[in-house]
Amino acid sequence: AIAIAILALPSLAAPSSGSVPGPIIVVNTWPFVNATAKAWSVLTGTGQGNKDAVTAVVEGVSICENLQCDHTVGFGGSPDETGGVTLDALVMDGDTLDAGAAVALHSTRHAARAARLVMETTNHTMLAGKDADAFAASMGLPQSSLRTAWSESAWEDWKRADCQPNYRRNVSPDPRVSCGPYRPRGDTIRGSRSAATSPLGTYGRDNHDTIAMVARDATGSMAAATSTNGATHKVPGRLADSGVVGSGAYVDTEVGGCGATGDGDTMMRFVPCYQVVESMRRGMGPKEAAEEALSRIRSRHPTFQGALLALSKAGEVGAATNCMDFRYSVASGEHDGDVRVVEVPASVPCPQ
Repeated sequence: AIAIAILALPSLAAPSSGSVPGPIIVVNTWPFVNATAKAWSVLTGTGQGNKDAVTAVVEGVSICENLQCDHTVGFGGSPDETGGVTLDALVMDGDTLDAGAAVALHSTRHAARAARLVMETTNHTMLAGKDADAFAASMGLPQSSLRTAWSESAWEDWKRADCQPNYRRNVSPDPRVSCGPYRPRGDTIRGSRSAATSPLGTYGRDNHDTIAMVARDATGSMAAATSTNGATHKVPGRLADSGVVGSGAYVDTEVGGCGATGDGDTMMRFVPCYQVVESMRRGMGPKEAAEEALSRIRSRHPTFQGALLALSKAGEVGAATNCMDFRYSVASGEHDGDVRVVEVPASVPCPQ
């Protein structure tokens, strides 16, 4: 069953430290309820395989990759300027703080599984590009084109609309009316450049719904994972915040975890999920920590669009959003594992 409500889970008494038995719970950005349900089935043993948090978040996120959630997760969505589709994913183990990221994947559809292989079979934290595809292939993950008829159509529509919107600035010809090719504008002076801004509507559910998932298993261990195909019509080579530890996600079993979604180019400069977890370590609740992290970004970029979702080690959930409608999905024992969709109201009106 799925219910929509404006609420948060009640706070539970937090254990002193480390991984200890407690409430089983999984949360993820956006109403990607099939992903939530899959992770819950892993955590409770109704699915196949292990019941650990790492497996739960990887398998949960993988469902979204397979279903091409909103065409912003998985293959066949969010084409770049050349029509190419690339994937970024991150997995983090809250017990060990090990992490693995596989980014700029060109032919690996199972991005989250590739990220887990980086974490568990190498001493590296991130592999990128076609070399990351080769690594994934060597580890047994199938390879195929990430383009589909849908992504090709979206790219053609964008070109017919004079390549609007796009992410270029300080270039010639004017990127607001031209598809390029571009070159640096001669009058660009770094000292006089204002902070980068994105027009309202650039990010949101129809453009950049990264799935970020955090889970706590029956032993108290926590894990986080993300997956995305990035911003629609991005400059080729652009990487999402989703693959950056501390930005797209962060988790420490002794404290809690966080996932992010929205304008990753702005958000990654503030490493917001690391800040959320460290704020919870200092005693803030998850909602307060998420609001505080967003407020720092908002102070420099008042109209940026983004949201943060946090889960404490005690099973308390909190979220905050800025200039973007945001909902998240949650499954816990409190509601017998039924997946609920929770709407998050903005605490501060978006400047006009």
